[in-house]
Amino acid sequence: MTRDEAYSLLTRHLKTRNLVKHSLAVEAVMRGLARHFGQDEGIWGLAGLLHDIDYDWTKDEPARHSMEGADLLAREGLPEEIVYAVRAHNDAHGLPRRSLLDKALYASDPLTGLIVAGALIKPEKKLSAIDVPFLLNRFHEKSFARGANREQIKSCSEMGLSLEEFMEIGLESMQGIAGEMGL
Repeated sequence: MTRDEAYSLLTRHLKTRNLVKHSLAVEAVMRGLARHFGQDEGIWGLAGLLHDIDYDWTKDEPARHSMEGADLLAREGLPEEIVYAVRAHNDAHGLPRRSLLDKALYASDPLTGLIVAGALIKPEKKLSAIDVPFLLNRFHEKSFARGANREQIKSCSEMGLSLEEFMEIGLESMQGIAGEMGL
């Protein structure tokens, strides 16, 4: 599946604009991580782009979220490594994160929310207005970006990355698509 085909599939199933932007952000971070680790950017990017494809219809049922999306992706012929990473990114299923791809998707999902929240509290409301030290300070504030699971973000250590390194890759990757995200 090409990236354009994947985006078309995503927007057929995910109608909430902010969730589409979230998917773009996770795609960007996953591509950045793939470059960092010398992995396949196409595969990693598709995993990030499509990881929440079922969210509009499963958001109120966490036990279904990511399972239905993964099933859809399998029917669409995506590689098993993407299908499994999508399944495993939801803690509700208790699936082990076996591959570097699985670990990257799991940690990247909430990181994007933390980064977006950081940009939105700045007067400029731009990703260019924030840096890693700013994000690290905000990371430790429990009241800031409550939905961004800190333990999940800290699982970047499973990839051999420090929190600072992970945030740097994530922020730089998202800054590269700031125009698409409107940030």
